[in-house]
Amino acid sequence: MLFFHPLKEMPLKHQMELMALVAIARLEDDAYGVRIRDEIDRMTTRPVSIGGVYNALDRLEREGFVKPFYSEPRAERGGRARRHFALTAAGRETVRRERTLALRLWEGLSPAGRRR
Repeated sequence: MLFFHPLKEMPLKHQMELMALVAIARLEDDAYGVRIRDEIDRMTTRPVSIGGVYNALDRLEREGFVKPFYSEPRAERGGRARRHFALTAAGRETVRRERTLALRLWEGLSPAGRRR
């Protein structure tokens, strides 16, 4: 399955990239690695590896779809800052475009995959 970059018209390489973008959009300011993985698990009801999520996030960052930022260190002793991710304008446009495309693809089909 190919997903298209809104500015370069090049496909996203992996379904995981789209799932990560959608999870970040849902989580907003609370989008960091483990929460993104948990949201994908919840949305898809299938487990994904944290390594797969971080690989997708790295690709999305290189392509300009997401921008990382660090939270304040956690309050516990020795607490570390978390690396969060926010959608860029290109990332938000990709989510919008992919949603529109998916809805258009399913238009006219029943949930069983038959024409209405």
